[in-house]
Amino acid sequence: MATKIPGNTQSILKHWHESVPDDRLAHLVRDAGRAFNKRLQVRLQKYNVSFGHWTFLRILWTSDGLTQKELSDLAGVMEPTTFSAIQAMEALGYVVRKQKPENRKNMYVHLTPKGKALKKALVPLAVDVNHVAVHGVSQAELLTTRKVLLKVIENLAQEEAQMDIRPSTP
Repeated sequence: MATKIPGNTQSILKHWHESVPDDRLAHLVRDAGRAFNKRLQVRLQKYNVSFGHWTFLRILWTSDGLTQKELSDLAGVMEPTTFSAIQAMEALGYVVRKQKPENRKNMYVHLTPKGKALKKALVPLAVDVNHVAVHGVSQAELLTTRKVLLKVIENLAQEEAQMDIRPSTP
């Protein structure tokens, strides 16, 4: 028995397969990212963790003790967004903010034991979403997809770097 696909997903699939099968890669990547995020959000809700908090937790699990600015940069969000999320995560007991005696200007974000413990419960949820997403995709296709997406990111970063060093014209 086939699983019924939700209407909004059917519309997206029809759009890609029939309406614009050759549309820009950026749109397809965006829709794939949204689908990943949506499926992970559903799983995170069982632990009362928002998707926004997941993003910061993931970063802190690998690089604890970053400044709020560093977190913003790594998460790809504006500093006020990071500030609000960190405040909420602090209230939930996931993180604490500290200043270093030698640098009173910056606030450093550190995971609490509760925040660290979430990794064991939440990472398997993301792994599960990835398993669901790549069902029926060969290892060779996955390797190619990964290689292509990394090259896309690299090309866009190089273009960004070139734009940043060009003198601005009045």
